[in-house]
Amino acid sequence: MEEVQQQQPNGSVGQDGETEIMPNGSSETHGEPPQNGQDAEEEIVMEGSSFVQGGPPQDDNGPPKVDTKVDVIHEKVTKQVIKEGHGEKPSKYSTCFLHYRAWTQSTQHKFEDTWQELQLTELVLGKEKKEMTGLAIGVSSMKAGERALLHVGWELGYGEEGSFSFPNVPPKADIIYEVELVGFDETKEGKARSDMTVEERISAADRRRMDGNNLFKEDKLEEAMQQYEMAIAYMGDDFMFQLFGKYQDMAVAVKNPCHLNMAACLIKLKRYEEAIAQCSIVLAEDQNNVKALFRRGKARSELGQTDAAREDFTKARKHAPEDKAISKELRALAEQDKIVYQKQKELYKGLFGPRPEPKKPKTVTSWFLVVWQWLISLFYGLFRRERIKTE
Repeated sequence: MEEVQQQQPNGSVGQDGETEIMPNGSSETHGEPPQNGQDAEEEIVMEGSSFVQGGPPQDDNGPPKVDTKVDVIHEKVTKQVIKEGHGEKPSKYSTCFLHYRAWTQSTQHKFEDTWQELQLTELVLGKEKKEMTGLAIGVSSMKAGERALLHVGWELGYGEEGSFSFPNVPPKADIIYEVELVGFDETKEGKARSDMTVEERISAADRRRMDGNNLFKEDKLEEAMQQYEMAIAYMGDDFMFQLFGKYQDMAVAVKNPCHLNMAACLIKLKRYEEAIAQCSIVLAEDQNNVKALFRRGKARSELGQTDAAREDFTKARKHAPEDKAISKELRALAEQDKIVYQKQKELYKGLFGPRPEPKKPKTVTSWFLVVWQWLISLFYGLFRRERIKTE
């Protein structure tokens, strides 16, 4: 896993003393050892991984159909578990990080979706907005990683008047939530991100990143991604835009490795489109980031997007010409191109016969011409005979 230090340069896929985690548990060190006591980066290698199913839920047909037991959490709140979580439940004033979708129960109209926005929602239990009361009650009964379906009465939602701005919710609308508790921070004072100092937010994000690294080593990919997501939530766009100088460098040194490690986990989970999105976030800020180019190229290659993958690998090799992993992927693409060419050659072989030779036009002699030539020969012979007699 990566533990990128402040102002660390972009190098090759395996560089600066990185320890690559290999399938057989061995390690291989590249380049020079880290200096000044800095920890070596640990590169995530895709091969030999175990696969865990998961990913954002689909909502093409409205709220999901769930047949699990209905738990009454409150007079106006019920819960059905979609996916079990792990560990403890959050307590009052815990800062919870969650994804959710919300529908009005009567019309099945979806009015909010944080998965689509690719942005975690922060909810401090006991300090939530009035319209989020029912959601907070449901979340307080969940464990980290749990996904559930909540039915919330209008009294604990948007109330008698509803909301005519954003989100648009009609009056007295009961609400259905599909919610996933990604994780939470226990804080006695219920300190939200907006109340933290810059150093506190970066430190909290870095702790989550390191927790994610440890979970990855245990092959707990889904749980590792939850930690990375929470770390990234501390480094939101509104926060990053306010930073400059050393604080910006410190934040980027935490945020970008989280995106890259998320991409590595997603590739192992065969969720390639999501991996591409994570790499593209990093490349939007640092277009020459070798690891982002490499992992996006890897995901594109798995999706059969060979031209785009080759473009990423070629650009990565430009900045890391000695990296063997990049060269290996480019060779694999070249071999794949040869295989595709041979298959196409065999497929079209014989479909069209050899090109026919142009036929020579047949000489057609008219019977009239034959007779005419015979008559001329006959008259010439008679004329010659008469001439001889005259002489």
